[in-house]
Amino acid sequence: MSEIKLKLRPQLVTVNYFKRKYVNSLCWMYLPALLIVCTFIIYPFMNGLKISFTDWNGFSQTYRYVGLQQYQRLLHDPDTWVVVRNTLLYGLGSTFFQNVIGLLYALLLNQNIRLKTITRTIVYLPVIISPLIMGYIWYFFFAYNGGAINDILQLIGIEPINVLGNPDFNIWIIVFVNTFQFVGIAMIIYLAGLQSISKDYYEAAQIDGASSFQKFKSITFPLLMPSITINMVINIIGGLKLFDVIISLTGGGPGNASQSMSTFMYDLYFSRQDAGYAATQGVLMVVIILILSLSALIVFKRKEVEA
Repeated sequence: MSEIKLKLRPQLVTVNYFKRKYVNSLCWMYLPALLIVCTFIIYPFMNGLKISFTDWNGFSQTYRYVGLQQYQRLLHDPDTWVVVRNTLLYGLGSTFFQNVIGLLYALLLNQNIRLKTITRTIVYLPVIISPLIMGYIWYFFFAYNGGAINDILQLIGIEPINVLGNPDFNIWIIVFVNTFQFVGIAMIIYLAGLQSISKDYYEAAQIDGASSFQKFKSITFPLLMPSITINMVINIIGGLKLFDVIISLTGGGPGNASQSMSTFMYDLYFSRQDAGYAATQGVLMVVIILILSLSALIVFKRKEVEA
């Protein structure tokens, strides 16, 4: 037995050497990504966190530390809760509609139907357009003066409506435009998930006499959970930091009625020259995104099953 161990020892040493070398190589490959994350994410966030404790106006060479005054101001500012509510509506509303519509598109286009390739392309096409441009495209549909919808209403004798100036409507128009543009991403992810499910499950269910709804409930939906997890996290993060579409459609108005936290920070920094308070709003936004995205990741990860 000892002779066998002696014979195997050189081979084990060689294997361990190459294993360590492989691990070290992987560590060096992670370094560029780590540098990028530190440079463009961690360092700006830490700098923003520092600025949130100051009264800096964004331009002067000096600023004064004011402790927690900006955070106290944030908690007592009624505009804060308006933009937080709007941000949650943009994030959660867009997430709901993108996932529901994207899944319906994926289920339809996963069938053997005519023109499905062209349909996939048409649904995905808005994704490649800049969100700012997409917002301006839809602005010329909804605009009060010269908008396509109001021109049609006037032709048939109906008074034009100012939906972009009405806080009861403009928030949902922004959700609609954001959903319209990015539903293609959800569709593609769901299509990939559907095509990875083995046909054997459906054949076995067919033999057992399962209906289409039972197949979806017991096979498709549970095995699509990894795709649902990816879509939920991506959509929540994208919706919560919505900026471009709001700027081009409403500019955050009227007043702050359609502002998101991103546009509110922009307004605070550049229009009001209140960089310290803008940084405080940014910290709150990061906290909200982290809580919601991590919560969604944990909840949906627990529901995933192995195929």
